[in-house]
Amino acid sequence: MATSRPTKDLLQKLGKYTACDIADALLKLKVPNAGFLADLKLFTPPYGSPRSEITIAPASTVLFAPKTGATANYPDANIPSGKHYVDLTQPETIVVMKQPEGQKCAVLGGIMALRMKVLNAKGVVICGRARDIVELESTGLPIWAKALSIVGAGAESKPHAVQVPLDIEGTIVEPGDLVFSDPTNGVVVIPQKQVAEVISLLPRLVEADDRVKDDVAKGMTVQEAFKKHRG
Repeated sequence: MATSRPTKDLLQKLGKYTACDIADALLKLKVPNAGFLADLKLFTPPYGSPRSEITIAPASTVLFAPKTGATANYPDANIPSGKHYVDLTQPETIVVMKQPEGQKCAVLGGIMALRMKVLNAKGVVICGRARDIVELESTGLPIWAKALSIVGAGAESKPHAVQVPLDIEGTIVEPGDLVFSDPTNGVVVIPQKQVAEVISLLPRLVEADDRVKDDVAKGMTVQEAFKKHRG
């Protein structure tokens, strides 16, 4: 099923902020881990774009399983027989991929990234490893990963399901959630059902922090400034 595209107005409202601002709002809303996907590195910023350019798009998801071993705790496999998972890439999304912990292989390489680009993905977030860094760069996509490898996915892993919820160290990523890719600060995921609340909270939170910084710069203690502006 195709993932709905956020409106231009919504993207403009969110694009004024940083991943840290978004996480502050999600923390207020008690979202697990404040939506943060930890320990990622941006290996390929988009060509021709400032490194600080933020990319915001709905999540589409890919779950990998061990090549051998039990998958009892996994959702049902749903990749049709005779289909390659990458050919099911949803356009206008940031593809979030989860690899089994402890593996040394890469679950994304140059060919897969190229196919995602052709299918109009807007970026890739790999909770695992990538390879073929020069080929990844040639796509122009922002591609995040925890680490690199020189070993292909087939050594240890297999694609198991697409468009399923992912639990990434306690951060839940549902298809359609908004992925906020901030090259300066990191990646945060906004639950789809809480986007409006986040947008409502952000101006007040950022304004309060700006006032705190102004007063601290003038000599006020942090404790006093927090009490005055954060309550």
